[in-house]
Amino acid sequence: MAHLLILGWLLLRPRTVPWVPAANLQPLASIDAELARGGWSAVWHLGVPVLLLAPLGILLPLVGGRLDVSPLASMARTVFGGAMISLTIELVQSTVPGQVPDVDMVLLNTLGVALAHLLVVPGMRCRLRRRDERLRAATPRIPRVGLTPQADVFPAGRTYF
Repeated sequence: MAHLLILGWLLLRPRTVPWVPAANLQPLASIDAELARGGWSAVWHLGVPVLLLAPLGILLPLVGGRLDVSPLASMARTVFGGAMISLTIELVQSTVPGQVPDVDMVLLNTLGVALAHLLVVPGMRCRLRRRDERLRAATPRIPRVGLTPQADVFPAGRTYF
């Protein structure tokens, strides 16, 4: 939540500029222009939007807290959520003075969410599943029965409310 609040403050505050370029509604137009410019400027102008929403690729799957989920379904939900957040930011940005909406920023932000998810979440879930299995294996079991011993809270036996 704090990440989104900081992004909202950075991206949605009004700017005073002498002129504002037109909104880019043609996909890949500003990406092609930056690549044609080349150099570190292109790396900076294309890398920042990729990294801007990348933490959401890790934070959105953590919200669900599920370990046993299809990797493809998790990826699809996370990328869709990141794309919708990015699209919302761009749509709100169109109403803020001095801010210019750009459809390529939605694409780059979504790419950052997808890359962060692919690089971190599968390994993190695998480690958490192994830890969960180790914790379950640490519970003592009665041989030949496979049940765990239970302590009765009440001395008279089990009472169900």
